[in-house]
Amino acid sequence: MKVKRHDDKYSGLIKAAVRAKNRSYSPYSKFRVGAALLTSSGKIYTGCNIESSSFSLTICAERTALFKAVSESQKRFKAIAIASDAKDFISPCGACRQVILDLAGNIDVVLSNGKGSTTVIKMANLLPLPFDDRELRQ
Repeated sequence: MKVKRHDDKYSGLIKAAVRAKNRSYSPYSKFRVGAALLTSSGKIYTGCNIESSSFSLTICAERTALFKAVSESQKRFKAIAIASDAKDFISPCGACRQVILDLAGNIDVVLSNGKGSTTVIKMANLLPLPFDDRELRQ
């Protein structure tokens, strides 16, 4: 992946994701993640991971941000930034990849690691051969 510094076009989005990461509720894993979703109109929705002692009920930062935006009638998005404390880039889990593709399409996914480096990848590259609404129309 090509690594970029924070001065790229998504620097504000990355900062919002880092702030969201600081609100993470992760008492079990101690793995903090924040996400910031940029709408086509320029509004940013943030989310953090929120854990439950029943791990299957935990929600990821990416889905938190997306569900907040959609619940506010937002339907068009440009990018999502994901920040963690990890030294390497983390990408969305499989469930988040599916939801991002379903609700936001082939947007830019901006990954930011704990060292302050960033990289950008298109959603379609993270979820090739997706199951989507085309299969449901058959």
